[in-house]
Amino acid sequence: MKLYSSPRLYRRETLRRTAAVVALGALTGSLAVAADDHSPAKPQSFFTPGNLVLSRSVYDNKASNVTVGEVLPPGCASTSVGCPAGSKATNSGIYPFVFNNVLADGSFGITSPIYLDQIAPDGTIINSLEVPNSREAGIQEGRSQLVTSFSSKSEVGLHLSTDGQYLVFMGYVAPVDALDVSNSNTPGAIDPTNPVGETYFRAAARVDRRGKFSFTETNAYSGNNGRAAILNNSDGNFIFYSAGNAGNGNNPQPAGVVLGAGAQIFDFAGEPESEQEPGTPTPVGSFSVTQLGAKADKIGKDDNFRGIAIFNNVVYFTKGSGGNGVNTVYFLDTTGAACPKGVGLPSTSATLPTTPIVPGPTLTTTGLPSNMCILKGFPSIPNKTATVTAFPFGLWFANATTLYVADEGDGYTGGLDLYSHAAKQTTAGLQKWVFDSVSQSWKLAYVLQKGLRLGGPNLITGYPTGINAATGLPWAPAADGLRNITGKVLPGGKVSIWGVTSTISGNGDTGADPNTLDQVIDVLANTDPSVAAGESFVRLRHAKSGEVYRGISFTPGSN
Repeated sequence: MKLYSSPRLYRRETLRRTAAVVALGALTGSLAVAADDHSPAKPQSFFTPGNLVLSRSVYDNKASNVTVGEVLPPGCASTSVGCPAGSKATNSGIYPFVFNNVLADGSFGITSPIYLDQIAPDGTIINSLEVPNSREAGIQEGRSQLVTSFSSKSEVGLHLSTDGQYLVFMGYVAPVDALDVSNSNTPGAIDPTNPVGETYFRAAARVDRRGKFSFTETNAYSGNNGRAAILNNSDGNFIFYSAGNAGNGNNPQPAGVVLGAGAQIFDFAGEPESEQEPGTPTPVGSFSVTQLGAKADKIGKDDNFRGIAIFNNVVYFTKGSGGNGVNTVYFLDTTGAACPKGVGLPSTSATLPTTPIVPGPTLTTTGLPSNMCILKGFPSIPNKTATVTAFPFGLWFANATTLYVADEGDGYTGGLDLYSHAAKQTTAGLQKWVFDSVSQSWKLAYVLQKGLRLGGPNLITGYPTGINAATGLPWAPAADGLRNITGKVLPGGKVSIWGVTSTISGNGDTGADPNTLDQVIDVLANTDPSVAAGESFVRLRHAKSGEVYRGISFTPGSN
């Protein structure tokens, strides 16, 4: 791995080698809009308030993306751990077989363009906006760009800024068709034990109603991925909060990896990517199971966050995967007094954070100071000692006493019973939590699953049928739960919630499965499961072969 004296030199050399001008490979009907540091202001409005935005990615299905027999991960020979034994590509770049390479390379992934589809609330497509990337005409050296890792199922969550005027999400500053970027180091937080010998910045994207982009780079999430972000641009602020994970190497983890995990805060950058020089990652929150009296886990892995939300001046996070920590809902305590034993309720005097937490001298041995709490009533037993049945992802507050939580399911692919296993899950889908004023805690009212067809295999045009020889399991994907969600309170005491499904299948990487966008209408005041049993999800959109859905939000400017 070649090292550069500064992030700017690294970026310029990377773009010089990779950002060639090629023909667009986007779907028909998509519109490319340049980043705002290189394009004039657009007077017209691209997004209309009241509509939805669905984030989507499309794999370009080129055999040349991967050569059978090539050593994986890229650059592994230059790392301190070298190349994993037998880690060579088993499949070319043809979809979906290409993702069987994950069986040989646990870090395997391929970057792909991001599209923002504007849709009506009923799922009807209106238009599509392509995020600037290296495949677009005009995206040359020095031009801002952003991609996702196609099979990284936890990425490209969509959120509105605190004033509602911008749409925000995260990705990688990398070219399209780059390998293993989602497990690469960031340039400013190198872990020599990471087998992926590449470095790429992560970045938060901001897009306005005109479809005008800006990107803010960060050295956070080295070795892993940033998943979602929110821009706090209220009360004179201009800062991002983000959720993600860090680390793809061995213990002890370098300081930059520990600092770059979980909940981050960083300033909006107004310069083009080519002029940005991100510094050390700046965490805004951290949780440790030691707050619950449990034995310490691997440093930083308690903070493997997926979902993020802001409600009443409090930032909330979810954790739904990994053997460490607790799969549950958290909140950031800016008062320092809400939950001395790791579980509690936000203070009514809480304010949004504006500064990072300061690491102590024992950062790499004991981790960051703990300033996060489990929301009272949600699971609080560490994963290592609990029978884990909940896998929270997205969350949406309908009001101060009603919280909807998406549960993506357990992702079981351990045998031919994968479909029946998914169908039997009791917490996967859309959980409705209601605050009990007597016990002063949140309680699960019921779980909405009807219509999601958990475990029901879908036959997709152009997608393989039968058994995947590499895994011995059926190719056809089936819903396993929900990931990102958004919602709206309707007249007449009802709420509408839209959610993107998770999947299970026999694919080498189920994150590469085509999935769906679904909608359900719930009675806001209801807490009776028997009444909720009559409510059913409706499938609005189904991804095609080689296509995945990721995030869902209302359009910039929506109230």
